[in-house]
Amino acid sequence: MVQRIMSRLEDRKVGVLAIQGDYARHKHQLDQLGVITVLVRLKADLEQLDAIIIPGGESTTMDIMLDRFGLREPLQQFGRSKPVFGTCAGMIMLASKIKDNLSKVTPLGLMDIDINRNGYGRQVHSFEKTIEANLAGKYTKLTATFIRAPIVTRVGSEVISLATYEGDPVLVRQDNLLTASFHTELDDDTSLLEYFLNEVR
Repeated sequence: MVQRIMSRLEDRKVGVLAIQGDYARHKHQLDQLGVITVLVRLKADLEQLDAIIIPGGESTTMDIMLDRFGLREPLQQFGRSKPVFGTCAGMIMLASKIKDNLSKVTPLGLMDIDINRNGYGRQVHSFEKTIEANLAGKYTKLTATFIRAPIVTRVGSEVISLATYEGDPVLVRQDNLLTASFHTELDDDTSLLEYFLNEVR
């Protein structure tokens, strides 16, 4: 199975934002699929990428580092036309509005969603659930790990919910953008990553 995937994806060049957060786990999954991976820390690293992943982490620090490394505007420009996948803090950064924004994080404003940071609780309230996601018309079970996860409070008219938890969207897509409240990169299940690489264009 993996060998068949690698034959399709081995020429794909995918970046992982590597200024803060657990970017190593995303790189590990990309390596499993034979994808050419670039750790993105500078504007020049975005050149010739086919897609980028914004990992989970600490959104306040990530926000500061985007400006420090001059990546905010280049990422916004990239996300207007190319695939971007954000997990957890990546969802926060892709959102249009953060409702409980005491840390004054400035999101990239690429996806028409509003979120609450830590909507599913603090670090000590982290939990793991099995959810079903509609991935390319097929319902797929995913092990979803929620760690200080944001909760989606509003979705725009062009945003599609692919999975919910207790009635709230936790995996949403808008054209070339995909974002999840949870993590799947913490184990070796690459189903969601494969969906992003193959279907989100």
